[in-house]
Amino acid sequence: MKIAVLDDYQGVSLDYGDWTGIQNHAEIVIFRHNIGEPTELIRELQEFDVVVAMRERTPFPESILRALPSLKLLVTTGSRNRSIDLEAAATLGIMVCGTDSPAGGTVELTWGLILSLVRSIHTHDAALRSGFWQLHIGSELRGKSLGVLGLGRIGSAVATIGKAFGMEVIAWSENLSPQMAHSQQVELVSKTQLFQLSDVLTVHLLLSDRTRGLVGKDELALMRNTAYLINTSRGPIVDETSLIRALQTRSIAGAAVDVFDKEPLPADHPFRGIDNLLLSPHMGYVTTEAYTVFYPQVVEDIEGFLRGSPVRILNGNN
Repeated sequence: MKIAVLDDYQGVSLDYGDWTGIQNHAEIVIFRHNIGEPTELIRELQEFDVVVAMRERTPFPESILRALPSLKLLVTTGSRNRSIDLEAAATLGIMVCGTDSPAGGTVELTWGLILSLVRSIHTHDAALRSGFWQLHIGSELRGKSLGVLGLGRIGSAVATIGKAFGMEVIAWSENLSPQMAHSQQVELVSKTQLFQLSDVLTVHLLLSDRTRGLVGKDELALMRNTAYLINTSRGPIVDETSLIRALQTRSIAGAAVDVFDKEPLPADHPFRGIDNLLLSPHMGYVTTEAYTVFYPQVVEDIEGFLRGSPVRILNGNN
């Protein structure tokens, strides 16, 4: 049996889980780089019986699944993965299993990005190392409006911290009810009001056909020129071309982005040259605590499959 562990950029997957039992009768191959091209992915994975995917870094549509005749088990970290065609996998006899998905890391990173933006921490660090001193004046958060686009598990936690900073928290999403907003002590506003009133607007939605491109030219045009946009959710929710224009023209004060249309971010991407954009390499869930959940449960998924008693099945009945 051959097992492929994909997108292990840090090379730590074998350290975080006890693979001893599996290693006794399987060959494990670690891929520390992203395989972005479908033809290359198909070629690399031809002989593998089990593939471990890290979140949604590598898409597995029906076309790729059909081209992998040896594949019997696809394990993803996290409890959902919209980059995997679950129905096609089931039709092809490929079991898909997942893991639990801690959310704390993304919440904390969101606030790290917000604080770095409004106080220019990242630019002051670079300036200080170059011999400069106090180049920018920051802003305080107390009394400002925090707009939360998507008040789910992560959005609600982000909102709670915003209130601790003394911010007025407003929220909108297509399915957000007044009752839900009230239970979180958050003011429900319209989509237009969310973009008009927010001093800091943070995105916490699932990526779907409905949310793809939801934050585009028209929405960004509603924002104040002193406002900041944060996206730690999924890249395609915010239209990149529109965001680039808004940042370059200073129609918004700045943005912080942890997620991108194409990952890893291409070396020649325009984002890399924008001075009022703070970038991080999709690291919301890249924490010791998350990996301590992910990889031990990946091992459990594979061992359960080999025993004939699979666990955490995503494309069938548990």
